[in-house]
Amino acid sequence: MPSSHPSIADKRRTFHELHKKGCFVIPNPWDVGSARFLQGLGFQALATTSSGFAWSHGHPDNGITRDMAVAHLHEMVAATDLPINADFESGFAADPAGVAESVRLAVESGVAGLSIEDSTGNAANPLFDTDTAVARMRAARGAIDKAGGDTLLVGRAECFLVGRPDLDETIARLKAYAQAGADCLYAPGLRKREQIAAVVTAIAPKPFNLLVGWPSDLTMQDIAALGVRRVSVGGALARSAWGGFMRTARLIAEQGRFDGFADAAPGQELNAFFRDDLKRRA
Repeated sequence: MPSSHPSIADKRRTFHELHKKGCFVIPNPWDVGSARFLQGLGFQALATTSSGFAWSHGHPDNGITRDMAVAHLHEMVAATDLPINADFESGFAADPAGVAESVRLAVESGVAGLSIEDSTGNAANPLFDTDTAVARMRAARGAIDKAGGDTLLVGRAECFLVGRPDLDETIARLKAYAQAGADCLYAPGLRKREQIAAVVTAIAPKPFNLLVGWPSDLTMQDIAALGVRRVSVGGALARSAWGGFMRTARLIAEQGRFDGFADAAPGQELNAFFRDDLKRRA
């Protein structure tokens, strides 16, 4: 019986269509099991989380190697039928040529999209200057185009995450990244409605990705009304899982108590889900 699973080209085509209208959530799993569970809930696309993956391997965020990241992308793309957007940090290189090589490797994994950040990892100088950041984005665009051009490129302005919460600078950087070939723009750290609306208006008609990684009074209906095209949660789902694990483990270690297991997911439910999921994928 022929496989009904979508091809890489199918996934990429679907992903581009999702960015043309409406507003969708692109949650961030950190391993195969969490990815398949999210697919089972009916989400239309997924994104990796650099932090969630790093923690699962005993590393801090931004502490994994490019080889680790690329191997993870291959695994995640193979895990589900959904398009996968790669949280590709800052491209695992400072210079444009290095970014281009990293992007080539990411595209070969079959991801439907990938993001490139403008952060340096240097606390004293946390952002690449705009000219360098634009050159890096152009290099990413060139690598994607050389590979066929169907992988969606996301340009990220990290200003609000690195202690430079300047809306004007954020907008200027996002516009420059759009000019350099980014298909979708992303400024993690925005929380206020007026900030979100200002960015959406400034970069139109390019789609905007909003990060909601904390408790928020904004609903999906509110976010869609602001003109946001897609919503991701970064490492928040992974942090939620770690939160339950850490609280329960500390109760055992510090108080000798086991009542933290009251909130644990039932093993029967997990087994039933993954048993059915394997049958669907067969």
